[in-house]
Amino acid sequence: MKKKFIIIIALICVSAASCKKELYQNPSTSKDISKFLTNQTEMEEYVNAVYGNLQSTGLYGLYLPAFAEIPSDNTYDQVPSNDNGNYGQLDQFAIIPSNDIVETTWRDSYQAIQKANVVLNRIDAIAYSTAALKQSRKGEMLFIRALMYFNIVRLYGDVPLVTTETTDPNQAFGQGRLATAKIYDQIKTDLTAAIGFLPDAPSQPGRVIKTAAEALLGKVYLTLKDYTNAETQLLTVVNSGRHALLPKVQDVFAVSNENNKEIIFSVQFTSGVNGNSEGSAMYQQFSPSATVSGAKGHNLPTLSLYNLYAVGDLRKGVYVTLAPTGAPFDNKLSAPPSTVITDGPSDYVVLRYADVILMLAEVENELGNSTSSAGYLNMIRNRAGLANTAATGTVDLRDAISLERRLELIGEGSRWFDLLRTGTAVGIMNQWFKDNNILISIDQHNLLMPVPQSQVNTDPAIKQNPGY
Repeated sequence: MKKKFIIIIALICVSAASCKKELYQNPSTSKDISKFLTNQTEMEEYVNAVYGNLQSTGLYGLYLPAFAEIPSDNTYDQVPSNDNGNYGQLDQFAIIPSNDIVETTWRDSYQAIQKANVVLNRIDAIAYSTAALKQSRKGEMLFIRALMYFNIVRLYGDVPLVTTETTDPNQAFGQGRLATAKIYDQIKTDLTAAIGFLPDAPSQPGRVIKTAAEALLGKVYLTLKDYTNAETQLLTVVNSGRHALLPKVQDVFAVSNENNKEIIFSVQFTSGVNGNSEGSAMYQQFSPSATVSGAKGHNLPTLSLYNLYAVGDLRKGVYVTLAPTGAPFDNKLSAPPSTVITDGPSDYVVLRYADVILMLAEVENELGNSTSSAGYLNMIRNRAGLANTAATGTVDLRDAISLERRLELIGEGSRWFDLLRTGTAVGIMNQWFKDNNILISIDQHNLLMPVPQSQVNTDPAIKQNPGY
């Protein structure tokens, strides 16, 4: 049985944590926040609730993985009209501000931020059994807050910055959106502090550890094109010795092998628990139509991506394979062992060592270290059964790394963000549409998602992104 936390969410607070091995998230009871969080037991329950928020629909339960892939050339929506066209709008760049994915991802991100802020605001006043445990919890909350802001700043651009517990919602009105650069400053501050607080090893599978904060900070620096600092953080992860590429690609996402050495941080799911409420709906939602019960055909790998896998690439048929209908699908997601199709067992991998290696390949290439860059790239290629790269110069290596990221990280929410940070989204997507005879053309305004209409309507200080 998979070892996971127990998380019992109840409106604002949680209670009744009695098992240390499973991550449960079924509503059980509710408590008045003003009378709660008075001791370590209650604080631990609330910390677990913050983790539980990561499983929500707008985050890693369903929407965020699609949000970070469908606008790219990696995946598409098979039936754009399904689910009120919410996914289809992403695929066709016809997104409206009232789109449920846009709205829910924003809402669930800020709910996680608020919960993290509650812990950070109150934990110092709580007596803990050890100082190390308290420090670890602070680091975990800083990491989660930084992760949430990193996601939404890349999706929406300028966003409201909230770093204190909101006790009166009226205080949040009128503050508007803070510049992207300021959001990134806070992300770096949070992750730097988290590194100092977090332990080297997890007390339970699924907990944030030091290398997770270091890897995420490295990705933040890479996004900001601060290659020197990115290299420092990513090499720290490598030199820690805590992670490694698994020898066989089929072992990386196997349900029987979750939380392995290649996984740096993942959101935990499991089947057959709490009335089948602890699994993920992604297997059903991201399966091709007419293949499994209720399949929606959302976020399917494109056939052009599937065809990019070379003959002999061990990832073909393991990471992505073909359904009997001929449609490619993400094989990193395992089918539920029960008849409840929405109770998928697969954890969602947020940070993986293969990503760290590919980021290092990119960083070294941008720093002019082509030999080192090719070495990191070849680690991924060789594991996939491929020969060393033939790319040599900076431009060729840049293209080779970009391709390898597509093939290795498909379904892990990287491609759209990769296109954004490299400044290639408009050119690559317009060429892809042309090559596939799709009558869509995008420009710079399409690189940011609309701010949820509910936010604009509620607070006049929240202005809509241009073009929406």
